[in-house]
Amino acid sequence: MPKIKTNSSAKKRFKVTASGRVKFKQAGKRHNLGRKSQSRIRKLRKSAIMDKSFGENVVKFYLPYAKK
Repeated sequence: MPKIKTNSSAKKRFKVTASGRVKFKQAGKRHNLGRKSQSRIRKLRKSAIMDKSFGENVVKFYLPYAKK
């Protein structure tokens, strides 16, 4: 059976934590920052943990060799 290719865009966008959850950078901090509140901009700095069901699909289909 041949190896499955890892999705290149997914490996740049997501990291799998030691517990198997998927970490990602939040969207919305690239432009139009003048109209966003400072608290919103501050909250967008942090990375977030993906919902369990979505994270399982990312690992299954896009990052097949990530540690689970």
